Amino acid sequence: MQLRELWGRLSGPTKVGLAFAALAIVLTVAGQLRHPGDITFRSLVMGILIGGGSWGLVSWAIAYAAWDVEKEIAGSDDESSPSDAERAAR
Repeated sequence: MQLRELWGRLSGPTKVGLAFAALAIVLTVAGQLRHPGDITFRSLVMGILIGGGSWGLVSWAIAYAAWDVEKEIAGSDDESSPSDAERAAR
């Protein structure tokens, strides 16, 4: 249950970054398993860190930029619309 609570507290961009990092890790391990004779602990860990880290970071950055723009647009809509007091004064 704690994992579900932790997931619920994460922001949307963080969830996107973690999901794409997990996908990259799965794809990296699957790709390395195609040639099991060449797998070493070092190559497995480096593939996981590089693949998961880069996919996770880039997808988080893109999702955060989109989320920030949406938040900014929503904030500017609130500022541009007249308040109830301004409408009543007219």
